Amino acid sequence: MTTPVTIEDIYKLFQQSQAEADRRFAEADRRVAQLAAEADRRAAEADRSMAELKKTVAETTRAVNALTTRWGRFVEELVEPAVIQLFQARGIEIKYLYPRARTRQTGLAMEIDILAVNETVAVLVECKSRLSQDDVDDFVVKLGRFKRSFPQYENYATYGAVAGIEINDGVDIYAYRQGLFVIRPSGDTVTIVNDINFRPTAW
Repeated sequence: MTTPVTIEDIYKLFQQSQAEADRRFAEADRRVAQLAAEADRRAAEADRSMAELKKTVAETTRAVNALTTRWGRFVEELVEPAVIQLFQARGIEIKYLYPRARTRQTGLAMEIDILAVNETVAVLVECKSRLSQDDVDDFVVKLGRFKRSFPQYENYATYGAVAGIEINDGVDIYAYRQGLFVIRPSGDTVTIVNDINFRPTAW
């Protein structure tokens, strides 16, 4: 004979179910807390890793910039002694050389690697360890701003020259087409590689 189910039996069953539910909720809460703690730990590690990465990038950038600057100085020192003779051979008599010529006028600050001048002509020489198309484009912009930054040369015919120990493929031709003299190493010195038909752009 089946024992009848009483309200007390149902209540006990409910209590057991509730206890199991409470246990499962507690386990879920514990697991969520554990996952949250793990996520926080990983986020903290990621923050530390990102900080270390940023520090490494900053240190590498400083080192590369310092190396690039030293190479740039080397190119300047290689080109400077040859400038007068190079441009004399192109019919431009250079009388004065100003390495790293600077102006600090408000909003018009500029530095020229080598500024070569006489009474009527100024030649700006940009020196790079590796000459890229971006370097040429930036230099053309600089040439366009030169007379505002150096107003004492406002009435001068101004020409540009780019020099590089290494020149990216096609950049010498690109610079030539912009009306720039192109200077590159030749033996123990440097030479202008533009052909005799070249006509420089005057800024």
